[in-house]
Amino acid sequence: MSTIMQKIKEIEDEMGRTQKNKATAHHLGLLKAKLAKLRRDLLAPPTKGGGAAAGEGFDVTKSGDSRVGLVGFPSVGKSTLLNKLTGTFSEVASYEFTTLTCIPGVITYRGAKIQLLDLPGIIEGAKDGKGRGRQVISTARTCNCILIVLDAIKPITHKRLIEKELEGFGIRLNKEPPNLTFRKKDKGGINLTSTVTATHLDLDTVKAICSEYRMHNADITLRYDATADDLIDVIEGSRIYMPCIYTINKIDQITLEELEILDKLPHYCPISAHLEWNLDGLLDKIWEYLNLTRIYTKPKAMNPDYDDPVILSSKKRTVEDFCIRIHKDMLKQFKYALVWGSSAKHKPQRVGREHELEDEDVVQIVKKI
Repeated sequence: MSTIMQKIKEIEDEMGRTQKNKATAHHLGLLKAKLAKLRRDLLAPPTKGGGAAAGEGFDVTKSGDSRVGLVGFPSVGKSTLLNKLTGTFSEVASYEFTTLTCIPGVITYRGAKIQLLDLPGIIEGAKDGKGRGRQVISTARTCNCILIVLDAIKPITHKRLIEKELEGFGIRLNKEPPNLTFRKKDKGGINLTSTVTATHLDLDTVKAICSEYRMHNADITLRYDATADDLIDVIEGSRIYMPCIYTINKIDQITLEELEILDKLPHYCPISAHLEWNLDGLLDKIWEYLNLTRIYTKPKAMNPDYDDPVILSSKKRTVEDFCIRIHKDMLKQFKYALVWGSSAKHKPQRVGREHELEDEDVVQIVKKI
């Protein structure tokens, strides 16, 4: 383990000494690929005899329709925020590292059950195994949205430090997956094509990165000006892309002028957990970033059930996904569905299982006789 840490430090030091220009792009790309492989080995080392990997998170049963993780340095108010939002008790004190394990809580909002996880405070170097960083960030990878909780009276540079720790664990915040295609093949060498002008990647850099992964035959297509980091992310294939809200806590302790400066941050929500300021605004933002879809069921000859919606994710909201969410055997009896709402061209519309539903649609399933 210490050898891997030493190699990581050596590569980071060399990257810090290397000037960034076209002449060094090839060398930097190779170093980044080496660094990504070492981090992967550090965080998920191979296990013997079926033992648990060191990168496993806390054992918290997933419940509800979506999961939100509270991440931040110690004593920024994560436990207070969980207590106020969910009524779950998580110990609060004025000293650091009050929370030593993951405390779950559940809040029902707009018909959806959202699980909140109060994760122990991380420290700088968590991505390299310091403290309980591996468990904290491994659990964060299982979330659908991250709240980075920041202390308004602490330096805003803490934001970048936490981002760096999460990125080191393969979590990409408020980003879309790289729009490039990487396809391995049996022969023919490395072929690079681009639909745009590539300023970060050339064939030599791509070949160096692929060689580090022992890939000597592949077709790569760039659909935007991708970087070496983007290519490495695609090759690694284990990156998690998720929305993130920067929750600035303790705004009651700063001036209005300071608050206006913080207001320029993207993906930002100011709160005071202790005084319960703007908690409704935070919940609205969580709902927006989770992008959940509420579907109401309508039994035959009855009114729709508006009290208990079926919750679907934005990426899985077809009639088939709706049926599976209710019961996996429902598709066996499925004949067609009647849909009322914004996704229907007329009311009701008869649709098949591929029909995409919209938020607050009403659905009636017609079964085979």
